[in-house]
Amino acid sequence: MLDATTETDTVLEVNNIEVIYNHVILVLKGVSLSVPKGGITALLGGNGAGKTTTLKAVSNLLHSERGEVTKGNIRYNGERIQDLGPEEVVKRGVIQVMEGRHCFEHLTVEENLLTGAYTRGDGRGAVSADLEMVYDYFPRLKERRGSQAGYTSGGEQQMVAIGRALMSRPETILLDEPSMGLAPQLVEQIFGIVKRLNEEQGVTFLLAEQNTNVALRFAHKGYILENGRVVMDGPAKDLLENPDVKEFYLGVSEEGRRSFRDVRSYRRRKRWLA
Repeated sequence: MLDATTETDTVLEVNNIEVIYNHVILVLKGVSLSVPKGGITALLGGNGAGKTTTLKAVSNLLHSERGEVTKGNIRYNGERIQDLGPEEVVKRGVIQVMEGRHCFEHLTVEENLLTGAYTRGDGRGAVSADLEMVYDYFPRLKERRGSQAGYTSGGEQQMVAIGRALMSRPETILLDEPSMGLAPQLVEQIFGIVKRLNEEQGVTFLLAEQNTNVALRFAHKGYILENGRVVMDGPAKDLLENPDVKEFYLGVSEEGRRSFRDVRSYRRRKRWLA
């Protein structure tokens, strides 16, 4: 667990990257960020800001969508990783939980979890121990272990996706839109588990999220993206109290909560877009 006074190493560095799709569509325009080891870093912004593309650049899943990093570099534990295959990135301890709670619908919950340990070679005993660890964090999954994943709820499928990632024993999890489509109570539960995993297991998280309020309450550090650029960054507590973040991303100004009618001219008034 990090606090404001903790000196930490940087585990992931994204240095001034540009990403282009189909050789023409420029999506990321010089994005730089650093992720401290053992922390939770939030990547914030609206739909289309470039959050998912940033995560896929790190996990090297861009090529499946005809995307590529054309400038800059990405380093993990000091090693350049952008030229590695996705499976090599996973072996180095980085795994992405995709947006949309992707599960193998025809497999049971437990079979889905065990697929996360497919690349491990440390024996059945270690895998079984980690499976029980996952069930400790997600007791609901233990109840549903024999159910087909395709018939579980959205919240349960999100738990399966995170639990499957944990089964690979990652050092860092890239978590894409964990709150999408979930009820507020489930969102709090999922983020609470992310916090516990960070504090108790030392897992580093880089999470992309549109729900700025909940992400900044659980994160240590945040970056805000707009139109493929980082427009603001800093400690999560500072961003949560920043007047611009309150107004443009939380819908609250110094005069109180604003209606859409009052704030529909945001883009004109954002100082960083001037």
